[in-house]
Amino acid sequence: MNPNPLLKKLGFSNTDRVVIIHADDLGMCQSTITACKDLFAISGISSAAVMVPCPWFLSAAKLQRDVENVDLGVHITLTSEWKEYRWRPISTNDVESGLFDSQGFFHASSKEVQNNGNPVFVREEINAQVNKAISEGIVPTHIDTHMGAVAHPKFMFDYINAGLSRKIPPMLFRLTKNEWMNIGLDETSARMVEMFLKNLEEQGVPLLDHLRSIPLEVPDNRFRQAKEIFDTLPPGITHFIIHPASETPELKAITPDWTSRVGDYQLFRDKEIHDYMKNNGIYVIGYHDVKSAFPISDIILS
Repeated sequence: MNPNPLLKKLGFSNTDRVVIIHADDLGMCQSTITACKDLFAISGISSAAVMVPCPWFLSAAKLQRDVENVDLGVHITLTSEWKEYRWRPISTNDVESGLFDSQGFFHASSKEVQNNGNPVFVREEINAQVNKAISEGIVPTHIDTHMGAVAHPKFMFDYINAGLSRKIPPMLFRLTKNEWMNIGLDETSARMVEMFLKNLEEQGVPLLDHLRSIPLEVPDNRFRQAKEIFDTLPPGITHFIIHPASETPELKAITPDWTSRVGDYQLFRDKEIHDYMKNNGIYVIGYHDVKSAFPISDIILS
């Protein structure tokens, strides 16, 4: 694949390795907010995305006012994965939407919402979450997706349009047809998405190259895991996911992977990991930078 034109737009060379240090799940619970506020203050992260349907959303939105030049996106949320701490759609109570499980919450998995979600209602929910974030003062630098739930032919184009129609970059990757098939699209849909994104890039819409994360399932040696990812990172622009949270009783009660989340917070508070990236030629940007490259003219969706 040809080098990403976004690299040149942002002043990098085609061989540079550029990373967005991105905090997922902001607002999922209180400890995500204290962790991200701390990390933003020390430039430990370069971006975060807010979960609008979650109980601590309003407190997360307050970071827009409390943190200078904060970089916040909307983490489009269509799933509710924990057993005893859950959330619902904000746009509808209609069970015909296919967005509810037997307990009245979002489905626990992406596959369930992809199988059951009515695309009309999903489109309304995606847009309701973006609008709610904006109404609470967030100036979104991007939109992205919780648990990859929108990566389905029924939902993907509405997700893309929710960003493009507001001139907010949706998190999108320059993947080949086979790579889209590897993440669950059928061959016809994968070919369609590949061509559609190529058309968007030709119009100047900024796309990313790679997605990386430190697995939540492997709590030990977070520093070593991060170094291994950075050591093998190819040229291009990478969305690098972490899940930082401070250690609290609430976090421990919500999720069994709390040690990994606390580990991410501690890792990116430490100067050592940032020195490691700098010394190994890895440049850090935020979605503010990506948004700055968004075209001024209207995008033709075809």
